[in-house]
Amino acid sequence: MPTKRSKTIARKGNEQTHLRTCTLCEAMCGIVVKHDGDKVLSIKGDKDDPFSQGYICPKATALQDLHEDPDRLRHPVERTASGWKKIGWPEALDKVAAGISAVQKKHGKNALGIYLGNPNVHNMGGMLTVKHLLNSIKTRSRFSATSIDQLPHHIVSMHLFGHMLRIPVPDVNRTQHMLIIGGNPLASNGSIMTAPNMRQKIKDIKARDGKVVVIDPRRTETAELASEHHFIRPATDVLLLLAMLNEIYIQGYADKARAKDNKAIALTPAIERMADFAKDYSAESVASITGISASEIKRLVTEFCEADSSVCYGRMGVSVQEFGLLCQYLIMVINIVTGRLDEVGGLMFPNPAVDLVNNSGPGYLGKRHTRVSHLPDFNGDYPVVAMADEMLVAGEGQLKAFMCVAGNPVLSTPNGEKLDEALAQLEFVVAIDYFVTETSRHANIILPPASPLEREHYDVTFNGFAVHNVAKYSPALFTKHKDAKHDWQIYLELAKRLDKKPALATRVERELTSRLGPKFVLDQGLRRGPYQGMTLSKLKKNPHGMDLGPLKRMLPQAIKHKDKQIALNVDFYQADLARVQEMMANYDAEQILLIGRRHVRSNNSWLHNSQRLVKGKPRCTLMLHPDTAKDYGIEDGQDVQVTSRVGCVTIVAEVTDELMAGVVSIPHGWGHGRSGVKQKIAQAHAGVSVNDLTDDTLIDELCGNAAVNGVPVQLKPVKVEADAEEIETAYEEAMSS
Repeated sequence: MPTKRSKTIARKGNEQTHLRTCTLCEAMCGIVVKHDGDKVLSIKGDKDDPFSQGYICPKATALQDLHEDPDRLRHPVERTASGWKKIGWPEALDKVAAGISAVQKKHGKNALGIYLGNPNVHNMGGMLTVKHLLNSIKTRSRFSATSIDQLPHHIVSMHLFGHMLRIPVPDVNRTQHMLIIGGNPLASNGSIMTAPNMRQKIKDIKARDGKVVVIDPRRTETAELASEHHFIRPATDVLLLLAMLNEIYIQGYADKARAKDNKAIALTPAIERMADFAKDYSAESVASITGISASEIKRLVTEFCEADSSVCYGRMGVSVQEFGLLCQYLIMVINIVTGRLDEVGGLMFPNPAVDLVNNSGPGYLGKRHTRVSHLPDFNGDYPVVAMADEMLVAGEGQLKAFMCVAGNPVLSTPNGEKLDEALAQLEFVVAIDYFVTETSRHANIILPPASPLEREHYDVTFNGFAVHNVAKYSPALFTKHKDAKHDWQIYLELAKRLDKKPALATRVERELTSRLGPKFVLDQGLRRGPYQGMTLSKLKKNPHGMDLGPLKRMLPQAIKHKDKQIALNVDFYQADLARVQEMMANYDAEQILLIGRRHVRSNNSWLHNSQRLVKGKPRCTLMLHPDTAKDYGIEDGQDVQVTSRVGCVTIVAEVTDELMAGVVSIPHGWGHGRSGVKQKIAQAHAGVSVNDLTDDTLIDELCGNAAVNGVPVQLKPVKVEADAEEIETAYEEAMSS
């Protein structure tokens, strides 16, 4: 059946032009797609998009690859003794509902676990309707990618500002001084800071005589462009931040900020307690462990505080380590006590057209705990590090079935081999996925949704982290095949089968959404938002997007606490300093530490079946410093055995001074060599999974977030025995000389 064409904005012969937003990362780049019927001709940046202004990264072209991929599932499949078998939608949905119901009837509601992967938040329909699926399956055994990513951001914002999504972002377009700790926005296009073309934004800061400083164990792409870069030992950022906070008070900058009558400071009643919070952490006391000298730490503080405007930002390298939550708290505190919160060029609150903060719960921490490891939930989600044990350890409440929605946790969560083993012994597994992946290969049934180019889009999530307020709706480029279903349709169909007697209000909402689609829910959100007269119809009349203006001061209105005060929750975070002291006392400076890394041509594990994105020099390598390589007798290009407490991989060495000595790096998201995977290009560029080395017992004990940076490992070069022909050739050459 030919694919129907969407409404377009221009036409030249048979060539048509379609405007939309790229959905493959956080940057929300506007793209122009030229197509002839159902054939994509090109994907380029939209120069008239008010947010991205023509910028796109290489990932945008993968939208075409994903849509056309011959390995992508276009119908439900069932795993049988003779392989995967195509089945129809009614049969597939009935079997999924029956499988879930059977397990829950036999073992209890919570015997079903569900995991929501990262792509869910890039999907308008999924974001606006997944609640129907979650409510219908009635399990408390929920997990998501949050706890191997941005969980600390949510908890800090919930504590300080009263809502888990009230996260301020750097005002990068106007700042004079940006301090980046453990972030690489040139590769990530921001990350909890939706900001396309960070390369240009950094250049702009420097062009206006500003400064960008990067703190990272690796000289990243961002660090290369920055004004200066400082190496730091992995997972010691907490010591640097404590010493900086201490220096802010020693040098008198906290008093100077208070004297300016800053609104954020005035709204923080417990701020005087921060003067003593870090008093035991002098710059001198942390220098040897962090690898940054006391004089440099003091200078970093002075220059940050003396700048006309400045902002401190930390991301993945800070979040996913043993002190990730305390680090993100200290970053927020540093911005507050120096008067940089809610100030132009500092840390400011976005004001999105669809206001999730005022239409969702504030979040909570620790209402329930996991059965085996007793880790706290956050907003109903348990930490991903607990998933495998909840499947493997026998006892009341053991997981017997699993639903994986748009995720690949075998490659994306710590101790992937253990999770692989756990999934294999479950009674029933279902995946909502485009492909047979390292995780979905364990499924009894896979339900594939329509492709991103076949669905409409509005960035429900990432407008809430945008460095400039915008709004844009994109209709579907192609109409899906009549035998395909959108993910939101899959959710509603399963909800109907699993929850046959919902409340009247729920039944009405499901029926309206089923008939009108998620744009019905989107329009309601726009009408209830902060911009008067904003509707879906209005957005449709502005296909390039609407410019809603730069970030503005929003205190105290932004605070969701009833008293409109910033709640520092000092006791909760101060208690974690005992763990910091223990780390300092037992620190092993000789230990080789593993960190991850990102690349602009990747996004976790889900873009490696695109030939455009994997071509070129292999990227799944073990980066290590020349001194580290020399110490272990490792040569560039040589295979190296890397071993941690939980696993071992063999990977080719890339000797480079990009990394500090004593640190090694393996990129995240690879490891496609497992049997049963049906992604030909990804398997041809398999690499190894760094999460076969990361440890599911290495966590941030304050919240249960995974600690995948700073993992202790051992290195061993792989000696290759020369074959007989090589030996004979070498002998003849030696004799002739």
